[in-house]
Amino acid sequence: MYLYGLFLAMCSVFFYLDVVEYGSLQFENMFYSASTILTFIVPILTMRMFAEERKLGTEQLLYTSPKSISSIVMGKFLASLFVVFVTEICTLFYLAILYFFGIPHIQTIFVTLLGFLMLSMAYISFGMFASSITENQIIAGVITIGFFIITWFLPSISPILAPLSLINMFDKFPSGLIAIEEIVTYITFTVFFVILTIIVLQRKKSLK
Repeated sequence: MYLYGLFLAMCSVFFYLDVVEYGSLQFENMFYSASTILTFIVPILTMRMFAEERKLGTEQLLYTSPKSISSIVMGKFLASLFVVFVTEICTLFYLAILYFFGIPHIQTIFVTLLGFLMLSMAYISFGMFASSITENQIIAGVITIGFFIITWFLPSISPILAPLSLINMFDKFPSGLIAIEEIVTYITFTVFFVILTIIVLQRKKSLK
């Protein structure tokens, strides 16, 4: 939770630099910077999901739990996503401030929040997968951050790889565009890595 406290503090800085400093009513501008910070916040959150279980010796409890591996994975995923959602709700405080100076474009703001949630969802799914394949949470965090940073540069390597750049796909949302192709990509990416996480844990359970 302290990570998202830090994230909200950074959002305050971005709100001042990207909105207030320019005398703008475009609340969504702060999310360009916030999406970059998310690249580092989410891996720190997710790296402990399963790697920490091994470190503490509680991994066996997961495998002997009456709950299925699928429900455990989904529970951890939804809990993390809920924290992001609550954090987004908290950023609406900045929106209230803007109403003292004018009327922001509400549709664009909510499309931006949707895109940010989708980006977070995809990030969490990969971070969770990385945590499931290693016994060291630091390694899980490094793998996740490294993967996200690599995806930043995919469009410059080849236009064919552009759809794999999660953060670049987000750029359309602050423009107020409900990007259906990007939403489908985010959902597909998320489902893929959630399923991979379940498969990895099921395999480990069968080897116990």
